[in-house]
Amino acid sequence: MGDSQIMPRNRPHVVVVGGGFGGVSAVRALKRADVDVTLVDRHTYNTFQPLLYQVATSTLNPGDITWFLRSIRSKQDNVRFLKGTVTSMEHSTRTINLDGGLTLSYDYLIIASGTTANFFGIPGAEEYSLPLYRRSHALAVRDRMFAILEDAAVNGRDTEFRAVVVGGGPTGVETAGALAEMRNHDMPVTYPEIDTERVHITLVEMAPHVLGPFAPKLRNYARRSLEKRGVDLRLETSVKEVRPDGVIVNDGEFIPADMVIWGSGITTHPVIANWGVPLGRGRRIMVDDHLRVQGLENVYAVGDIAVEDGDRALPQLAQPALQGGKYAAKDIRARLKGKERKPFSYLDKGTMATIGRSSAVAELRPFGKLTGFFAWVTWIVVHLYFLLGGRNRLATMINLGSRYIFWRGGHNAIVGETPPVIARVAPPGAVLSTPAGALTETQASETQSSEETAPEGDASEQVLKETAQADAEADQQVESSAGSVDPRS
Repeated sequence: MGDSQIMPRNRPHVVVVGGGFGGVSAVRALKRADVDVTLVDRHTYNTFQPLLYQVATSTLNPGDITWFLRSIRSKQDNVRFLKGTVTSMEHSTRTINLDGGLTLSYDYLIIASGTTANFFGIPGAEEYSLPLYRRSHALAVRDRMFAILEDAAVNGRDTEFRAVVVGGGPTGVETAGALAEMRNHDMPVTYPEIDTERVHITLVEMAPHVLGPFAPKLRNYARRSLEKRGVDLRLETSVKEVRPDGVIVNDGEFIPADMVIWGSGITTHPVIANWGVPLGRGRRIMVDDHLRVQGLENVYAVGDIAVEDGDRALPQLAQPALQGGKYAAKDIRARLKGKERKPFSYLDKGTMATIGRSSAVAELRPFGKLTGFFAWVTWIVVHLYFLLGGRNRLATMINLGSRYIFWRGGHNAIVGETPPVIARVAPPGAVLSTPAGALTETQASETQSSEETAPEGDASEQVLKETAQADAEADQQVESSAGSVDPRS
């Protein structure tokens, strides 16, 4: 790459690829280290993924859960941000190449680039379903949902509507629960034209239970909570094909759907095949017990993108990424001082998921297994705590409070743009008219016939001619008077 630029280095240079949980954790842990840090990400913001479904279901603004990555310099002057996508890596020369033609050299490299939706090669899944792993995904789900509702308010009084959520993990359970609460609580007020009995939320999960990694007690509670909210659970059911109008499941049944939300798994980005790193299970980067990439002494991989051999494979959750990023940074600091740290040891602090208002499940140290209201409050507190930035915490707290504290009277929704609604049926008290420029064949023939049979001296035609002549005379009069006005007045 002869036209690329090599970024200069004064101190040992640590490059962190990815501004998610793991990447930001690593950068912050290098705050007092005698190094220069460059954080690389294709987006200029960090996304708090556990709350993406709240954006998708119109409770939170996208800005509530995104944090400007460049603001990390406000409390850390040894870091700078560089927007770009890593296209390839040359570890023999310790350089990485970005899509904009830029080449970065490194002394230490931390890969924390995260994952994307896994469609498992299912026909039509990538083309027709809506994943929920990025901010743009959440906005697409939200806007698609309200486009469907606005159309249904005009045209769908006698039609069945269905949203299919694929995947019974936390993402799927939380999304299905939020959609069910919107249907049960908000739509009778905000969309009185729609019969909520005809609106269905279906959750499809191939396992015999939802929330597989959780304890049986918590899985059963989540299932009962979903059923209580009217979610149609299809357990031990796998999706074999996604179509524009629904999904085909393993027994051949076709489930019609107006939207399919995909929350069924994650995988690494295909581009990492060009990064010169060994890949293991799930196409994740293979690391040793110090989170160093196998065969590359100065390269680390943390979070969802990394996997160890044997039984040490960590769950693809926020906590392993946070702890891994911090460990990698501290390991670099120790090596710069000629010291060796103990192998990485993950502390499982627990996991949690919410089903809806006053309903959640949690396995937390030292509290144990929690369900119901207390688990729900704990879920809110934990998520507010881990949000980046005080403004984000405040905005999220206000929006969640307006949603859940003022539950009975609060039906406000954070919405975006929706396309125009073309009426196909006329609601009571209204007349269905054909939009301008969209004459049907019958109407066109009727118009032509009336023109052929109309008398030459038709009164309406005469009125139109007189009106046009009067308009022309008025325009001419305005133009002549405008020309006589002093432009300085």
